[in-house]
Amino acid sequence: MFVGWTTVRPLPLPDVGNPPLTSPARLLAWQGWRQRDVLAKSLVAGVVAMLASAAAPLLIGRAIDEGLSQGFGPELFLWCGAMLGAAAVIVVAGIFNHIWDVENWVRASLSFSQLVGYKASRAGHAITRKLPTGEVVSAVANDALRVGDMFSMAGRFTGGVIAYVVVVAIMLSQHVQLGLVLALGIPAVAAVLGLLVKPLQSRQTTQREATGRLTSLGADTVSGLRILRGIGGEDEFAARYARQSQEVRHQGVRVAVLQSVLDGLQVLLPGLLAALVLWLGARAAVRGEITSGQLVTFYGYAAFLAWPVQMATQMLQMVIRAVISSRKILDVLRVTEATPSAEAPADAPPAGAELADEASGLVLRPGRVLGLVSADPDASARVATRLGRLDDEAEAGTPVRLGGVLLADLDKETLRHRVVVSEATPHLFSGVLGEALDARGRATEADLLAAMVTADAHDVLDSVPGGLAGELPEKGRSLSGGQRQRVALARALLTEPEILVLVEPTSAVDAHTEARIAERVAEVRRGRTTLVVTASPLVLDHLDEVVLLDDDATVAASGTHAELLARRDAHGAAYRAVVGRSMAEDDTDSTETDRTDTDLEGAAR
Repeated sequence: MFVGWTTVRPLPLPDVGNPPLTSPARLLAWQGWRQRDVLAKSLVAGVVAMLASAAAPLLIGRAIDEGLSQGFGPELFLWCGAMLGAAAVIVVAGIFNHIWDVENWVRASLSFSQLVGYKASRAGHAITRKLPTGEVVSAVANDALRVGDMFSMAGRFTGGVIAYVVVVAIMLSQHVQLGLVLALGIPAVAAVLGLLVKPLQSRQTTQREATGRLTSLGADTVSGLRILRGIGGEDEFAARYARQSQEVRHQGVRVAVLQSVLDGLQVLLPGLLAALVLWLGARAAVRGEITSGQLVTFYGYAAFLAWPVQMATQMLQMVIRAVISSRKILDVLRVTEATPSAEAPADAPPAGAELADEASGLVLRPGRVLGLVSADPDASARVATRLGRLDDEAEAGTPVRLGGVLLADLDKETLRHRVVVSEATPHLFSGVLGEALDARGRATEADLLAAMVTADAHDVLDSVPGGLAGELPEKGRSLSGGQRQRVALARALLTEPEILVLVEPTSAVDAHTEARIAERVAEVRRGRTTLVVTASPLVLDHLDEVVLLDDDATVAASGTHAELLARRDAHGAAYRAVVGRSMAEDDTDSTETDRTDTDLEGAAR
């Protein structure tokens, strides 16, 4: 897509690449090579703009000499025309240089943000075992942007270095003494400024770590705010956050003090050098060693070279910050995923393969809608989540096979499309409701509405202004717990996987709604492999088969809901105990609901 003559690239990038994780230098070099096209344009534009700027003092000096010797003649107008041409080049090259500098910043910053986001989404809970949440957030919010700053400065810095070399060569050819003053004075100024860089780097590293701790503390406090209020701990955590905020402020002041000294010296030292050149140049002009125009040229170059020095100092600071930030980014990228992709994945079994959990003995046969019941709900939930291969380390001793092939040996993307596990705690993201439902981006409006009806979530369309086109806030907090659960169920159904595992999909709804959902889900998934983890008889009665787990989380008995209820052995008693307890809880919930409704009606009267 083009807007004028500027190319607009789609974001996020379709391919985040495979970055090297050995060192910050290799990571930064890898990113530079990935955006080498725009980086090269920025370098060329930066060099042209700086060389045109460097030509200005020379052209002014020649114009002065021609004017003093020839008066208002054609030579004077020729040099003035050359100055006008240099000015035009500066403007045009500067415009392109700025555009490509910004694009460099955007490409690098968003590439690293996308890499961190990609790793966080793929690593799952493994990333929070290795790093605080704040470190991951800071890697996106701060570190990726600082890396981008280095790339945005590359064109101007390169142009400044080349302009310095050209200017020194010109000045040495015109007057050796003044040329040497500038040739040696500029590196000396840079060296003095460089002495402050190492302590500045140390203070910036300390500030970055303090900021990461503050972000982690804030994220933990917000996520546990409801619990903190319940135990009266808000004041204590607010005090901790305040103390850490002051620590960040203190470290920021330490950085700012040294940064202000460095910024002041960037102006002072080149200014002193310019004054020295002017004094030496004036003496040389009085002795007749240089012309008046050359004096102006030398003074102009003394002032001009302060610019490359400033750029070099800024570039050095940006490189240091980029190295610090890239180390933090590498910490995230080096986290081993909970379910890493197999290096040489095995061939996927054909459609209709059995999914078997060896530890429990549970086998999901193709086309069956199965229920899983256990006296310990956590045990049955663990069995169900194993079927989706969500944590290799935790499930190392409980292998699961699809068509005889270990899940860990299969291509993960293929597995995620064939087997979908919808966990008991639903997670919704902010955005358009229809897009949040259509996780795979292929459903029509009719499909979305049908899934909402199946999940008995049509009331959500009234709760969200705009219906399917309406916006859900973060975590779907505008919805009730039952509504969030039903939206998550509709989302799971819309993925239409070969094997669908639903963990407690109706735990947050009343009995009447649960009965409707159970009937509709069983009908929609009839003939497709489905496992429902629940102890609700309203759901179990609609399933093809029910499997009961014993106290060791292994299969103890199976049959239809009615058959298991009718059994007169120990397994039947265990099943009736679990299901009966669930029925009692449902009756209690219904009674409480009725009582609440009666109280509300009385209050209204």
